[in-house]
Amino acid sequence: MRVYGALEAGGTKMVLAVMDEHGTIREQTSVPTRTPNETMPEMVDFFRKYPIRALGIGCFGPLDLNPVSVAYGRITATPKLAWRDYPILQAFEEALDIPVGVDTDVNAAAIAEVKLGAAQGLDICLYVTVGTGIGGGLIIHGKPVHGLVHPEIGHISVVPLPADPMSQGCCPYHGNCLEGLAAGPSIERRWGISAKELPEGHPAWELESGYLSQLCVSAMLSFSPEKIILGGGVMQKDFLLPMIREKTVHALHGYVAHPAVDAGLKDYIVEPGLATKSGIMGAYLLARQAENILPEDDK
Repeated sequence: MRVYGALEAGGTKMVLAVMDEHGTIREQTSVPTRTPNETMPEMVDFFRKYPIRALGIGCFGPLDLNPVSVAYGRITATPKLAWRDYPILQAFEEALDIPVGVDTDVNAAAIAEVKLGAAQGLDICLYVTVGTGIGGGLIIHGKPVHGLVHPEIGHISVVPLPADPMSQGCCPYHGNCLEGLAAGPSIERRWGISAKELPEGHPAWELESGYLSQLCVSAMLSFSPEKIILGGGVMQKDFLLPMIREKTVHALHGYVAHPAVDAGLKDYIVEPGLATKSGIMGAYLLARQAENILPEDDK
């Protein structure tokens, strides 16, 4: 049996898994995201216990994903200062001496949703996670978009809503960007309580759905994805998706003529098909790509 390592590297915790060639998780654990000196040895020790053939990493960013760059696989201008300029790809390659594949955490999740989840069979989709931060992975013709750097959906500008009691968003770079106004820390700063504790009907959700609908409208008008998938901790509220859909339809004002819009976007703006496993499954697929064997090649 072939086994592979998968790492979903997040700002709060690192999720580590060992998976077989069919994508079944055999072992899984998590460790807090502290400094590299504290966190890396724990992760390397975990993966060394198993005969993994390759490792896939879906990592918080920004990342240098240009294969010809001398800094390829390095975390760059992250607000997590201890990890800034950290060569996470090279560190694992040197420690484990196996092929390692890397992409952003949201690109990894988007890859998994296209191959195994809610966007199967589609050419263009957008996966967005709304949690401690906000990030987006854009898939076009089956591949994640890498350009000048990689898309930073969470840092697009949004219009502050009149009912917002917070005068300035909490992004240290941009203030009133999507992440600064709609990520988990901004919700907690605004109301003094975490998003998971806020009940249905709280004014927080009118604001949150308003900001996320601005994202959806911008995405639909910019690159017309065939599906928008919204995941992450903040989205773990059953009532939130319908609010976002309704506000998105309203904001479009009939401009996008398509049956999906006419139907209220109920099958267009959706939750992840893989639930909370999109990220770790995407990391597994990156490991398979690093070994140059795709899951469908298994006999």
